[in-house]
Amino acid sequence: MIPTIGRSRRSSKKVREHPLRAQRARPAGRIIKIVMSRPRILMPVPTSFDLPYNGKSWPEYAASITAAGGEPVKVELTHSAAELEAMVAGAGGVLLPGSGADVDPTRYGHERIPACAEPDPLREGTDFALLEAAERLKRPLLGICFGTQAMNVFHGGTLIQDLPPLPNHKAGRPVQVAHSAVIAGESRLGRILTGSGEGVVEGDELRLPVNSSHHQAVLAPGDGVRVVARCPEDAVIEAIEGGDPDHWLIGVQWHPERTYEGSAASRALFAAFVAAAGA
Repeated sequence: MIPTIGRSRRSSKKVREHPLRAQRARPAGRIIKIVMSRPRILMPVPTSFDLPYNGKSWPEYAASITAAGGEPVKVELTHSAAELEAMVAGAGGVLLPGSGADVDPTRYGHERIPACAEPDPLREGTDFALLEAAERLKRPLLGICFGTQAMNVFHGGTLIQDLPPLPNHKAGRPVQVAHSAVIAGESRLGRILTGSGEGVVEGDELRLPVNSSHHQAVLAPGDGVRVVARCPEDAVIEAIEGGDPDHWLIGVQWHPERTYEGSAASRALFAAFVAAAGA
């Protein structure tokens, strides 16, 4: 007869459990948490009206966040401000992506010109609610293209509604290098990108080749926002960041998600953002 462990009345001797069996029996929750813990990065759907654009662009941002060690979380454009605040409270950071729309000029006190694209109220409302919650809760923020423009307007800044044709800021997705950006070396962005080894250090600045796909740009920076990069050919603002050293906030006009695999600078930017979100 095979004895039943722990149930025999003939012996009070404690039966020692096999160490491997005991290890399997222990709750694995703590181990799983360590292995699978990735900072959750909220990313709104780019537009409320262009499904093909959303389907092409959102996965690029998501892939870059994943490769950098984060967990991308898709944010639909139908949530209330209270729901978005709760989402931010449970996340590590917020990425505001590009869009096929333009920020409504009435938000910064300008009249819309014909070259300004139609606004996307659902995307704008989502961005502004995310920005408000992230600012209050000190969650790291990364803006890209439209996201940078929304970030600046949220802080009270203004935008150039349509850039001149040269240099080619509207180069688009197929062009890997449209022009260069000169980045302040002492800025948060400058330190991140200089550490990547890409670009050329010139005194206290970094000259970095960038792709470009925008027809608008920051005109006047908002309150608490500083300009940290410009295109040397026309002085168009290419990057901004927050002035609060305790809050990670960077916005760039170029698209690092499109050059993640081939650009050390792009990888460094996403890595720094995800690291801040996980801190």
